[in-house]
Amino acid sequence: MPRRRRGQPVHGWVVLDKPSGLTSTQAVGRVRRLFDAEKAGHAGTLDPLATGVLPIALGEATKTVPYAMDAVKRYRFRVRWGEARDTDDAEGKVTETNAGRPDQAAILAALPRFIGAISQVPPAYSAIKVDGERAYDLAREDVQVSLAPRMVQIEEFVLVGQPSGDAADFEVRSGKGTYMRALARDLARALGTVGHVTALRRLAVGAFDESRAISLERLEELGHSPALLEHLLPVETALDDIPALALAEDEASRLRHGQPVSLLRRADRPRLDALLAAGDGPEVIACALAEGRPVAIVRLVEGALHPVRVLNL
Repeated sequence: MPRRRRGQPVHGWVVLDKPSGLTSTQAVGRVRRLFDAEKAGHAGTLDPLATGVLPIALGEATKTVPYAMDAVKRYRFRVRWGEARDTDDAEGKVTETNAGRPDQAAILAALPRFIGAISQVPPAYSAIKVDGERAYDLAREDVQVSLAPRMVQIEEFVLVGQPSGDAADFEVRSGKGTYMRALARDLARALGTVGHVTALRRLAVGAFDESRAISLERLEELGHSPALLEHLLPVETALDDIPALALAEDEASRLRHGQPVSLLRRADRPRLDALLAAGDGPEVIACALAEGRPVAIVRLVEGALHPVRVLNL
């Protein structure tokens, strides 16, 4: 009996405005079913409490997920002062209280300490693996785990409002792997009190921002209609931050077969110089295109393009 095909070859990105109360995995599953796609993944987990931009990759777009995850992200969140919780957000149990309520001057004075490359200990309730198990699974079983600090990059950390003496709102631009819950926890400690996140929204992941986002409710209203495909962004959207290079069809064919393409001929010098100028060193990552369509993610090494991921579009 022939093996049943699982889904259709749908390729591209959906920028979902994730609702609160849904895990990222559940959101991906629902979008995948709506598009009847063979493969799906996402570019960075959002906590169930969180809302906002969750880029979901379908089909060949899953090969570009690492490049989206490396992009700068933007968040808005609210910190409730005076209560520490075991999850560092409103879903956890209170573990400590403190009467301290920082004023605007104290907050503004503390923020510069959290900008740039900083050391951060991830929350106990996180997806980090410890001896093969997720930290949040161990935490739910009351197993004490010690998570190692990691260096993260904070580009911007701004106080945007104080709705009451008990709370403050912030916006952050950060690099990969930064936990807003840990940032809120550590800021509160630096201010002589404790705190936790009560609301969290992701505003952007690289080129994917709120202007491109669509709600799950709206996607489900569209069902399996052709209008659904209007909300599918091209695979290469995730590659906006890396240089693009146009190839002839014979060059594209070599890459599709896993073979390198040399750019050492005199006629190729302009293309080679442009790639080197766009990169940070002798090895450059680029998106190779043929007739305007992405062919592969390539690495330029010693004047030759080597396929890193071939895109079967």
